[in-house]
Amino acid sequence: MQRIFLLLALVLSLFIGFARTAQLAVMVLNPQTWGDGRPPSDWQIKVHHGKPMISTCAGAVGSCLDLKSDKSSFALERSVDVDPYETRYLTWRWSVAELPDGGDFRHAWTDDQAAQVMVGFDDRKVLSYIWDTTAPKGTMQNASSIPLVHIFAFVCESGAADLNRWLSELRDVAADYERAYGKTAPHVKGLRIQINSQHTGTMAESLFGQVVFRNKPE
Repeated sequence: MQRIFLLLALVLSLFIGFARTAQLAVMVLNPQTWGDGRPPSDWQIKVHHGKPMISTCAGAVGSCLDLKSDKSSFALERSVDVDPYETRYLTWRWSVAELPDGGDFRHAWTDDQAAQVMVGFDDRKVLSYIWDTTAPKGTMQNASSIPLVHIFAFVCESGAADLNRWLSELRDVAADYERAYGKTAPHVKGLRIQINSQHTGTMAESLFGQVVFRNKPE
């Protein structure tokens, strides 16, 4: 009997160890579930200005979404419930085909980006990861132009050097939140993918592959 208990204890310890080291992932965006640019029921299209142009595509990363802006501003968003300390790494792949000419998030009158990934938290604070036309890669600063709206931006990519190339991004959301707001990050409650070119009156186009929260860097 004692031997059986020892074996059970060994199996249980191995199971717990595996569970602690197993890859945890929360799939947020899976373009394979989109039909002809139409979002699944858990996604919504939010239009701020102009007409949204959304289609599905096939690229180097497999299925993808193609967003085009003609002097417009729109987003795709969905609700989530993610513990940023359990699955703290946000990963995605994106490609930009056209940048909004003159776009620069640092000024309200040029605040256009071909691609943004925005993470909304339970306290209504937001992290914005952007591919900017002008602001240098690595720029980090407040991006709120409206009182009581808290958006902190991180420039992940900049300029036209990598146009039409698929790039992979990895962000530690918990660490970015702490850096931006100086406190422990609450739960993530929403994610938004956005494109806009209305301020500069230009065109923009970007493509997105899967967007996933993970407990380990991939």
